[in-house]
Amino acid sequence: MSKAAGPYDDLVEHLTRASALSPGEAARVVADVLTYFSEPTEAFVRRRHSELRARGGLANDEIFRRIAVELPGRRVPPPELSLRQLRRIIYG
Repeated sequence: MSKAAGPYDDLVEHLTRASALSPGEAARVVADVLTYFSEPTEAFVRRRHSELRARGGLANDEIFRRIAVELPGRRVPPPELSLRQLRRIIYG
């Protein structure tokens, strides 16, 4: 019985040819990348805030400025958010 074709089989095949990844590993990489770039804006802001806080050495003002710079680079960029709007996502 053959496995059903997925929408990204061509990418998985490319990764297995271009790297040392097995087909299963390449499929997991593709799934992880798609999940990462499908993350909703609010989840991204919360995750990045948490990551940057955990590194230490950055004040919240700098953290929110960094997140504001990163947001337009997302796969589907959200509308521009002010620093105040970013704070509200974290603190309500």
